[in-house]
Amino acid sequence: MIFANLERKSRLSAAAPIEHMLNFKTLTLADRAWVEEIVMSENSPNADYNFANMYVWDTSYRHLIARVGDRMISQLRYDGGPAFVFPVGTGDLRPAIEALKEYARLNCFPLVLRGLTEKHMDQLREAYPCCFEYQEDVNYADYIYLAEKLSTYSGKKLHAKRNHCNRFEAEHDWEFVPLTRELIPECLIMLDQWNEENAERLENSIKYERNALNRAFAAYEALGFEGGVLRSEGKVLGFTLGQMTSPDTLVVHFEKAYPGIQGAYPMVCREFVKMSMERHPGLVYINREDDMGIEALRQSKMSYRPEYRLRKFTARWTNECI
Repeated sequence: MIFANLERKSRLSAAAPIEHMLNFKTLTLADRAWVEEIVMSENSPNADYNFANMYVWDTSYRHLIARVGDRMISQLRYDGGPAFVFPVGTGDLRPAIEALKEYARLNCFPLVLRGLTEKHMDQLREAYPCCFEYQEDVNYADYIYLAEKLSTYSGKKLHAKRNHCNRFEAEHDWEFVPLTRELIPECLIMLDQWNEENAERLENSIKYERNALNRAFAAYEALGFEGGVLRSEGKVLGFTLGQMTSPDTLVVHFEKAYPGIQGAYPMVCREFVKMSMERHPGLVYINREDDMGIEALRQSKMSYRPEYRLRKFTARWTNECI
């Protein structure tokens, strides 16, 4: 067994030489083009790699990015320490991992990769058998839905959403319009009121989300966001922002509506999906992101009947595999 391990380590080292040291840089809007090219080539429904997602939450996670060949590596602050996101993209995985290993060694960091899908685990196991330990992050699985179902709420399982929408339409003279820069001030007024009503329940998370939304609105066009606004009698009752994260998947980053107005949330969801399907004929799936382990959020996301949950994992380099 010892000789087998030595042979495996020698084979990995010879097959994946370190071609260059990682040069991490702060994420800026100027990086959008090359990052999105790599993310689209990954062709994954995962919301974690979406450029706009990384950018708007950067004040919380402090993303640093680097490129190795046709793969992107990002380093972030997680639970007070450094962590890396799986090197997404195409081509040989090993140069990126070898560069990460050396970077982690020189900086005395543990080599921890987050946001892995099952596909990523298969790639790591093939390139580095027995070198990583894996743990599922059950609170960070993305909820994936069929766009066609959300656009109509058809079927018995979604009849409650359909009924809520019927009630809303019967009680309100409404419109759902594209979110433009001119409507952002009205959305912020609505958001401030929503935050006041939910401050005690959500505490600090409201501050973090408001910071992220401020960044999203400030660079709305530059980030390529698409959004929609639900209005009634000139008042904003809800809004949403999203972006295509793969050729057939749209990720919904933010969705806000007054919970006290029956049907407002299902209306925002349904109408935005309809609008997005018209804009993107190849749209099949909607990623409504994870629930962060919050029970109320989990129940809400489950009520829309996901097609499946995209499982996420953390990989840690083992001390035995050096």
